[in-house]
Amino acid sequence: MAQRRTPLGDRARYWFDSTLARGAAALVGWLALLCLAVVVPSSAVMAWTDPDVPASLPERLSQVWRLTGEALRLGGATGTPLRVVVSVLLALVTLLYVSTLVGLITTALTDRLTALRRGRSTVLETGHAVVLGWSEQVLTVVGELVVANARRRRAAVAVLADRDKTLMEEALRGKVGPPGRTRLICRSGPTTDPAVLLLGSPSTAGVVLVLPQDDPDADADAEVVKTLLALRAALADQARRPPVVAAVRDDRYRLAAGLAAGPDGVVLECDAVTARLVVQAARRPGLSLVHRELLDFAGDEFHLVPPSALADRPFGDALLSFPASSVVGLVRAGVPLLNPPPLTPIDRHDRLVVISRDADSVRPGDCADLVEESAVASGPAAPPQAERILLLGWNRRAPLVLDQLRRGARPGSAVDVVVDHGEADSTEILPAGAAVRDDPLRLTLHHGDITMPDTLASLDVHAYDSVIVLGRDRVAGQPPDAPDHRTLITLLLLRRLEEAAGRELPVVTELVDDRNRALAPVGPGADVIISGKLIGLLMAQISQYRHLAPVFEELFSAEGAGVQLRPASDYVLPGRDTAFATVVASARRRDECAIGYRSHHDVRTPPDFGVRINPPKSERRRWTSEDQVIVIGSE
Repeated sequence: MAQRRTPLGDRARYWFDSTLARGAAALVGWLALLCLAVVVPSSAVMAWTDPDVPASLPERLSQVWRLTGEALRLGGATGTPLRVVVSVLLALVTLLYVSTLVGLITTALTDRLTALRRGRSTVLETGHAVVLGWSEQVLTVVGELVVANARRRRAAVAVLADRDKTLMEEALRGKVGPPGRTRLICRSGPTTDPAVLLLGSPSTAGVVLVLPQDDPDADADAEVVKTLLALRAALADQARRPPVVAAVRDDRYRLAAGLAAGPDGVVLECDAVTARLVVQAARRPGLSLVHRELLDFAGDEFHLVPPSALADRPFGDALLSFPASSVVGLVRAGVPLLNPPPLTPIDRHDRLVVISRDADSVRPGDCADLVEESAVASGPAAPPQAERILLLGWNRRAPLVLDQLRRGARPGSAVDVVVDHGEADSTEILPAGAAVRDDPLRLTLHHGDITMPDTLASLDVHAYDSVIVLGRDRVAGQPPDAPDHRTLITLLLLRRLEEAAGRELPVVTELVDDRNRALAPVGPGADVIISGKLIGLLMAQISQYRHLAPVFEELFSAEGAGVQLRPASDYVLPGRDTAFATVVASARRRDECAIGYRSHHDVRTPPDFGVRINPPKSERRRWTSEDQVIVIGSE
């Protein structure tokens, strides 16, 4: 069989590619030939068509050479051969010098732009916030810092993480939106390298926040400790060290992180705080909305103010001494006392813990005249009842949730746990030995896939006081919001059971991605716990108000005073039109601090869903038995 002949064009192309593969010399040669192939014929046409050029061939060729030299910057001198050669040599030297200079300038600019694009330049700011690490909290933290800096003329937030600078900037622009007066700066590099940490200028920063990374394969908490040690090494020779706010997931790393952060550092335990908020919302539906209102910078916030004229007076007098602020406790020698007994004397060195729009709005004024004694409810509060809770799903926070459910559990309380086969070991859920006899909570374990209709249909979900839905832990290779996929399916099935029964379920849902809140098939105003968002809000608050860290720790601790939702009928008579000062006075008699209410009429109305924090003491409304009062008190 005759061999097929290769086309001439393919052979020419192959030969051309082969010569280019020989290096820069071949490329220069081809460029020279290409230029001559275009310039020489064009110069000849110009010389032969020029009426001023003599008709002799040598003179026309001389004109062609001159035009070619001018076009290619080769001098174009005429005369003896030596003169022509020297002319070409000088032109080549000039061309080499100019080309080298342009190349050096281009390379320097390219390297500089590449360095800027990679985020390797040092931040030159003062009083800025430095965020180290990239996790589910970073977008919330940066967004809240932008809101907090809205009134500052010059503010900056520098984010340093081992990620591409462009990707970080795009994510921040998409989530945070217009930063206003705040400059958002991204730098790229490992946060465990002291030399890299200097890119964020931590020595001149106002605060440094350290976040655990999202990678499920990485030991995120150990990475946080290592970052804190790197920060300490980077600032070893600095006289000033900025305050540090860090977060870890596991309580076992909290001590090490605290030691690395230093005496002025604050370390939050993400999983424990999230578990407490989930359980509190399960026991008091709607409480997650209250926490969100208290923690973001868009509404009223916690502040510390001097007692002024209230010094040496009982704490109970302070509750009705501020028309536009809610007093909730004291800070004495650095120790918070939330909701102390009303007869506790106020020392002049104490600081009042108040909830207000800002520190400037905390102005004294007597509100006792607004109290209507005839509207105060005099009956005893309804005693707490045994609770029955359904826990669907399992993750690393589930044991902490069960532990929180045991705290404060009433006799006869029960929790039913439904997990898939192999999702959790029974020893993680059911206590053994003597613990069973002493456990205040009756635990029952069920196996089944919570995304299957038959599993939920086999349970009488409406017999439970609350339903908690937990997503699985993220697995390597999955997208960041993968745990929410299973949760959304479970919520869809629960919604179907609600519609079939004709009444809503008190569901508490834990989601990873805040964007999935809009997709969650739950009722308006339902409790949706975005773990990363809540921790991000808390870190942002502490970063701006470092002195409030003990207050938040007390507020979200398992013991002590916390935020509670009580029936309004425990404080005022239903159907009465009275001022909020009456509610505050009634709560004081029950050793509680009233800070707001939730209106049953607006429970489905966004964005607050009926939650009103720190209303003026003079605000009047008609109270119903379905309304709720928000107080700081004991469970």
